[in-house]
Amino acid sequence: MGKSGAGKTSMRSIIFANFVARDTRRLGATMDVEQSHVRLLGNLVLNLWDCGAHDEFMKSYLTSQRAQIFRGVQVLIYVFDVESREWEKDLADFENTVAAMVENSKDANVFCLIHKMDLVNKDQRHQVFSQAINELRQRANTLNITYYATSIWDETLYQAWSAIVYSIIPNVKVLETHLERFCHICGAEEVILFERSTFLVISHTTPGNFNQLIPDNNRFEKVSNMIKQFKLSCLKNQAQFQNMEVRCNSLSAFVDIFTPNTYIMVVVSNPNIQPSATMNNIALARKHFEKVEKGQLEA
Repeated sequence: MGKSGAGKTSMRSIIFANFVARDTRRLGATMDVEQSHVRLLGNLVLNLWDCGAHDEFMKSYLTSQRAQIFRGVQVLIYVFDVESREWEKDLADFENTVAAMVENSKDANVFCLIHKMDLVNKDQRHQVFSQAINELRQRANTLNITYYATSIWDETLYQAWSAIVYSIIPNVKVLETHLERFCHICGAEEVILFERSTFLVISHTTPGNFNQLIPDNNRFEKVSNMIKQFKLSCLKNQAQFQNMEVRCNSLSAFVDIFTPNTYIMVVVSNPNIQPSATMNNIALARKHFEKVEKGQLEA
């Protein structure tokens, strides 16, 4: 939900329909509620409602359609246009939406995306984002809300949506436990798991001091964005992307299909670990992680 023109349909199209940012300019305004069913990780199906935000639609959502729209919600994603000229109205609509959520789905996860941050000067973004959070918190009632600054032009969109998907994966903690063991067996510095169709980051593990050596907190989403764009480029050239290996002076990164619903990236710095050993470990672990994914194994 969110203001008309805030970018809701654009981000949905990038994440789930393989649009690139420049192609979203041709998307029109959403009329009423546009429903779609998105399958993630094989068995996880999202019933995604993209709510048009013209005044008459918002009024209907909050009155005659109140129970229909807000009952049984697991995740609410509320999108704000950071340069909106109707900020006070946006805040009022948000406050009314929060009241409807508390009434009908008080246990839902709520994410507020302060969107189009690329339109704000870099040196002002932190201040603008902090001010928006402060104002939203005053309207948030009792809901626990997570805030992200986003743009369709960089990795911040993937960062927010990875967190959203992570919040609804039922066995994610079990998955993380097995991923940590796999990372240790491989002698890897880092292992990242991506959802296969969207390339959103599902889980990752980073033992040791690797975070201190590469302190970029957005590196997972940058990798996700880059690999997805490369994968789409392959499809445009009628080539099938399956795996890749990237080497630099101190690191090697291996990206490969893992389970039927995931890709994996294994980062190795030990020069004594042969690439064939890492690829073999990935191959040997596939059946095990398919069972984890299906909920057949415990932590």
